[in-house]
Amino acid sequence: MQVHEKLYIGGEWVPASARAGIEVIHSTTEETIGVIPSGGSEEVGIAVQAARKALPGWAALSPRERGEYLSRLHAGLIASSDVIAHTISAEVGMPFKLSQRIQAGLPPMILESYIKLLDDYAFSEEIGNSLVLKEPRGVVGCITPWNYPLHQVMAKIAPALAAGCTVVIKPSEQAPLSAFKLAEIAQEAGLPPGVFNLVSGYGPEAGEALVRHPDVRMISFTGSTRAGRRISELAAATVKRLTLEMGGKSPAVILADADLGKAVKATVASCFLNSGQTCSALTRMLVPERLYEKAAAMAVEIAGTFVPGDPFAPDTRLGPLVSAAQRERVRDSIRRGVAEGARLLCGGAEAPEGLERGFFVQPTVFGEVTPEMSIAREEIFGPVLSILAYRDDEQAVAIANGTDYGLSAAVWSADTDRALEVARRIEAGQIDINGGRFNPLAPFGGFKHSGIGREFGTYGLDEFLEIKSLQR
Repeated sequence: MQVHEKLYIGGEWVPASARAGIEVIHSTTEETIGVIPSGGSEEVGIAVQAARKALPGWAALSPRERGEYLSRLHAGLIASSDVIAHTISAEVGMPFKLSQRIQAGLPPMILESYIKLLDDYAFSEEIGNSLVLKEPRGVVGCITPWNYPLHQVMAKIAPALAAGCTVVIKPSEQAPLSAFKLAEIAQEAGLPPGVFNLVSGYGPEAGEALVRHPDVRMISFTGSTRAGRRISELAAATVKRLTLEMGGKSPAVILADADLGKAVKATVASCFLNSGQTCSALTRMLVPERLYEKAAAMAVEIAGTFVPGDPFAPDTRLGPLVSAAQRERVRDSIRRGVAEGARLLCGGAEAPEGLERGFFVQPTVFGEVTPEMSIAREEIFGPVLSILAYRDDEQAVAIANGTDYGLSAAVWSADTDRALEVARRIEAGQIDINGGRFNPLAPFGGFKHSGIGREFGTYGLDEFLEIKSLQR
């Protein structure tokens, strides 16, 4: 068991004030696997002071010098990849093989992209008689979720540190252990004291203290839309810069000429990735009316290959959810879908057979879903797919856009130009065409209630920079 009694502040491990520790629970065994400090406004204040003190020196370094520090951080992440993957599989429930590739693999990939970007990023530009400068915003508060815990931390601190900002991290209390490992790596990499700070705790205490602090110039948040609204309200008092990456109810629009088998398989896999605990998961499958029965049968068959089980077993494709509370929220959503009249094609709210222990939910597919149903409009964050039928492309686009969210989507068609035309009409920040691969240099973020701002690539770096123009 990992017991952490100290927080990482100012380059040192600092005892937390007298507060009860937070237990970290194994998603499969329901046993306690760690304890972390429950920090609050006092610890946040000390961390922000350390970050503010470190800011001038870190911002004054050249991009190359900052890149050298980040390269050492990158090497530490690579060396610790198996430990990170194992830790996150225990916390979150992602199958270990996937965790090695995603939970442990994405963070160094994102960090490396910013190290390379620093080689030729223009922090100044001549425009007529003006010299336009891009300067670090200052101290950044990073509040991150539990579903991809280290990846979401890195998506924030990599561009922030590359830009010359200093950071205070408040990880999710449900999956915080990889953040503590990152702090150890940061110390070993020799990051200057105060550049990277870690304060664990609950959102209403540590998180809100970070948002309220007047010396924090920016908050970068990923999490629920409800929490994002609260952060927006609190940040307004000190006019902070915000980036918010929040919920999604992403559609996969399968056009009539698409390769149906390939499209359905990819949609189900996206929906069930990380047991559905993915903000960009394709949780709504839109199919032409005449292909509905065939697509539904395919989805059920594919769902049957996602047998819930121990994430450390080599053949497991679907692990548990992160917590008992999340399990019950997902099961409640399944019950509502049945009550609203959707057709339960497979799965259900009952515990999977033989898995009464652990936070497991059956892979579930609903058919005959209509756009007004809650399972077609609300984010479930579990392995639940809704299938909706449409008459023509116009109705497909209307259904795709008919939620408060707009994070991601997919379009499938044998005609790439037709797919692109439909994709242009969908209100979402990132749209995959015929299974387009993830690109760490492309912007990621949402429309509508899915968020404000973008992550990754130059778009992500720009969020952490202030623009100043000098007229001569």
